[in-house]
Amino acid sequence: MDYFKNLADLLKIEQTEDREAYLKQASSTSVTDRRAAGLAWYPIAITGTEPSRGDYLNVEAERKTHLDVIHQLRFGSPAVLFSNHDPKHDRVEGVISYIGGDRIKINIFTEETPDWARDGKLGIELLFDNNNYDEMFGALKQAAKLIENPVEGRLAQILTGKKSPLFVSEPMALPGTGLNQSQQAAVEKIMAAQDLAIVHGPPGTGKTTTLVQAISQIVKQQNQQVLVVAPSNTAVDLLSEKLSQQGLNVIRIGNPARVSDKLMNLTLDSQMTLHPYMKESKRLKKQAAEFKNMGHKYKRSFGKAERDQRKALFDEAHKIMKEVAKTEEFIINDLVTKAQVVTATLAGANHWTIRNLNFNTVFIDEAGQALEPACWIPILKAQKVVLAGDHCQLSPTIKSNEAARNGLSTTLIEKCIALHPEAVVLLEEQYRMNKAIMGYSSGVFYNNALKAHHTVAERLLFDGELPMVFIDTAGCGFDEKPAGTSVSNPEEAAFLFRYLEGMAKTIGDHYALADFPSVAIISPYSEQVRLLKEQSANTPSLHVYGDKISVNTIDSFQGQERDVVLISLTRSNAEGTIGFLADIRRMNVAMTRARKKLVIIGDSSTLSRLPFYAGLISYAEGIGGYQSAWEHMG
Repeated sequence: MDYFKNLADLLKIEQTEDREAYLKQASSTSVTDRRAAGLAWYPIAITGTEPSRGDYLNVEAERKTHLDVIHQLRFGSPAVLFSNHDPKHDRVEGVISYIGGDRIKINIFTEETPDWARDGKLGIELLFDNNNYDEMFGALKQAAKLIENPVEGRLAQILTGKKSPLFVSEPMALPGTGLNQSQQAAVEKIMAAQDLAIVHGPPGTGKTTTLVQAISQIVKQQNQQVLVVAPSNTAVDLLSEKLSQQGLNVIRIGNPARVSDKLMNLTLDSQMTLHPYMKESKRLKKQAAEFKNMGHKYKRSFGKAERDQRKALFDEAHKIMKEVAKTEEFIINDLVTKAQVVTATLAGANHWTIRNLNFNTVFIDEAGQALEPACWIPILKAQKVVLAGDHCQLSPTIKSNEAARNGLSTTLIEKCIALHPEAVVLLEEQYRMNKAIMGYSSGVFYNNALKAHHTVAERLLFDGELPMVFIDTAGCGFDEKPAGTSVSNPEEAAFLFRYLEGMAKTIGDHYALADFPSVAIISPYSEQVRLLKEQSANTPSLHVYGDKISVNTIDSFQGQERDVVLISLTRSNAEGTIGFLADIRRMNVAMTRARKKLVIIGDSSTLSRLPFYAGLISYAEGIGGYQSAWEHMG
């Protein structure tokens, strides 16, 4: 079918670009560069090994230095264990089977640790992840076949607009849930849906709370096992934790991003160790390891009798490991069958432990950030799908501009909201922002449908303080500077910190140091963020507030909130070029992080050529929040 062929073609373009970007980084000769790029842990020390499924070996290691380097190593990613003595030859491939803090386990495709691994200088490096792409291509292929089937392909036909979703006319009675009206309506829509329901959750509207209630109701009222997925580990963690707090039996497939005991207890690995049959598995593993060790005692120069003896010992070890695999498979099936909720990332939905399972209902959270081909991995396991998210916030990360332009950046939730408005419930009441902070976003993105809950609507930093200001730097000569692929504006960065210093003094008159409000300093440009971080380090008067003040890109604040948000828009040029500031969804995220005060700093003469920013400046004027930077430069 053309729909899926088109998606697969776009995915192919994305894969090619992604691979080329990876190879460019990985072909750098020095391991130090690859470590800095987040592709490798080096040096590492092996802390233990144990036989694993099949003829694999699980190697446990930890990194001893460069602990603060941000890395891209993830559970399930293909990787290679290597020795830096001879990285071309001394290497063995595998898959990361655990990662937490500075500990890692890699399942390597060999039965014993290679000899070179005893000489130190070891590292673990990411390989290009074809697996994820293979899963996505496989799902698209399967969906294209399935859609031809009038019965089994019904969900695919609805999601691609060929059929309409159906709803049960008798609404299910819900127990008192403490939800507001639109949240309650969303849960009822989910319960009534036979194949598709969509929860559109703008910032601060309690989407997670709503989903947790809906999932609990489905498990309890309809006695169903539910699959809950999201594109990021962080979102999966949050839902796993909240569902577990509701008393549901949750099993988390894969590794949590946050290594907390609460989350660790939900993982399959952790639950396996507590299973009554696990003792037997451990005993067998130990026995297999002993047979292998006995086999290794025969050195390389030996005769036929020794060779036969060694082979017999290895054969015995193999036989025992087959038993182990059977026992562990039984344990996994037992645990997974008893779980009320299975949680995973989109690709994790096809993990071997749950690959053959089907679910009546699948929830996809953060669907506004999910690549559509990845959504089809869990959808194929479902009769009914619930999409939740906000397509007016950040879209998926796509490496290829061509693929994005031709439609890969349009998410499934966006398409379905347009195709099936009857399946959508918009959560209308937000619990985060003062109504003046919320107002412009509500008008531009949500048809003025958002309401601020009475507990936050009038909330201010202190009496008489404006909740939202736009500080206009036009005419101040704060010119942007190109910096590689990014842009910076040193004068705007310096101005922002002078302004913040003044503001901190005023805030200090109203708050004790321990209660100082949380502050986010945000810019869309990585180079400006670097400058702002530098500036922060060089502003001693703000150091007393410690970790109350954080500086980062917009993307890293998605899903978070702060009392005060300052945004440095950075662009200022005679041509009115604003580059990717034109992505107004990113701006929506930036503006809706603030609870009590939002400060936007930018050059109106550059920005207002785009109607969105012209409108923003008019909005600020309308609420008395427009100021010129000159007013603050005395």
